[in-house]
Amino acid sequence: MISRRSLLIGTGVVGAGVVGLAERRRRLDHEPPALPTVNGEGSLLWQSWSGIEHAYPASRAAPNSADEVAAVLKASKAPIRAVGAGHSFTGLVPTDGTLITLDAMSGVVSHDAATNQATVNAGTRLFDLGPALAKIGQEMINLPDINKQSLAGGLATGTHGTGKGIRALHGEVVGFQLATPRGDLIDCDTVHHPDIFNAARVGLGAFGILTQVTLQNRPLKRIHKVSTIRPREEIMDDWPTLQTQHRNVEFLLFPFTHYGVTIASDETDLPIKPRGPDRDADAVMQFKQLRDVFEFAPWLRFKVADSQIGTMPPEEMVDEGWKLLSNERPIRFKEMEYHLPLDAQLPALREVIATIEKLRPDVFFPIEARVIAPDDAWLSPFYQRECGSIAVHAYYKDDHSFLFELIEPIFRRHGGRPHWGKLNSLGAKDFAMLYPRWKDAMAVRQSLDPEGRMLNPYMRKVMLDG
Repeated sequence: MISRRSLLIGTGVVGAGVVGLAERRRRLDHEPPALPTVNGEGSLLWQSWSGIEHAYPASRAAPNSADEVAAVLKASKAPIRAVGAGHSFTGLVPTDGTLITLDAMSGVVSHDAATNQATVNAGTRLFDLGPALAKIGQEMINLPDINKQSLAGGLATGTHGTGKGIRALHGEVVGFQLATPRGDLIDCDTVHHPDIFNAARVGLGAFGILTQVTLQNRPLKRIHKVSTIRPREEIMDDWPTLQTQHRNVEFLLFPFTHYGVTIASDETDLPIKPRGPDRDADAVMQFKQLRDVFEFAPWLRFKVADSQIGTMPPEEMVDEGWKLLSNERPIRFKEMEYHLPLDAQLPALREVIATIEKLRPDVFFPIEARVIAPDDAWLSPFYQRECGSIAVHAYYKDDHSFLFELIEPIFRRHGGRPHWGKLNSLGAKDFAMLYPRWKDAMAVRQSLDPEGRMLNPYMRKVMLDG
């Protein structure tokens, strides 16, 4: 994104009327109302990262071992839900029963240098897992854009990175230990309890709670990451070729400009060139300034933005992959991401851009596009299908209803499956149509949790009610 120069705001092209529009936007730009930190029953507030979900759990647990997790699941008040970073935008976590965190269960348990496999406590945050694996000469095969999630949370929601032929995080799971709602501990892989392994690798916390995970990693590598500003039509025309040219590649398009940025990473022996201070957040806020000033003059918004963006030089960095593949995202937002058949990605993206630029001049966050390889986890959005993802964002202070009203119909029309942790309106009947092994996965869930102890109201909509 824009990282070396500020956009030209407040110059002579901005007349008094435009300044007035910016003042209007400033008045609208206020924090959402704060929720009470304690409810009438004395329960403390839990709130998601974006602020879109919250709850007042009657009890909380922070177990230190798998046995303690199993004991909590067996005896605690339902609904029982687990929380990692709270970065999901859907209602996966909220409960008025028991909220469990695995933060006390972190770190590498064991590793095998010959196979590049490592067994990891499921509460490990991805930003801690990178340096821990580096110490033993390993790294995860891929990483998502944000690394604040716990390993268990990332797997439960199908979290992914980008790269042709590279699977989402759960695609590299060799085995796991699951604490069930009955209080049992089960070791699962392709040989032992294979149905549970296939159903719960992307499990939404509905089958129990992962306590340990064995990952297939790779030897530690250095990568060369290059971000290049290019005309957006040129990016989309070159997208099929870019996927085959780079190990990891994605692009972002900037609404109300004619530009985007490609972000490509490849293995290298070049000397280290650290990434330096993160400037993406500054760029996002500069796009917000453009929105604030030119919200009702899109032609001028295009002109001012294009005059600056098109002059930006590429940005390069070289370091170990775990240091570069994920990014800091300090500005809060709300997000909808769908995974579409790869040949439908660009047609859908063009519709999304056209719709936003015609009907939603308030949108300013970049739109992200990635590619993910297929896998065989029953509830994976990439089950037996190579996918192109599209992620659309709204500022956390802004109305996000357009995501459901305008954007989701485009995604659904093109055969998309929603990211499990991102906004969507679907229920069990919809998912049953999208996932070939849905009934098999639900049968496994029913066998492990016949009383529905792991199901909060949102999960009942997803898995039972439609």
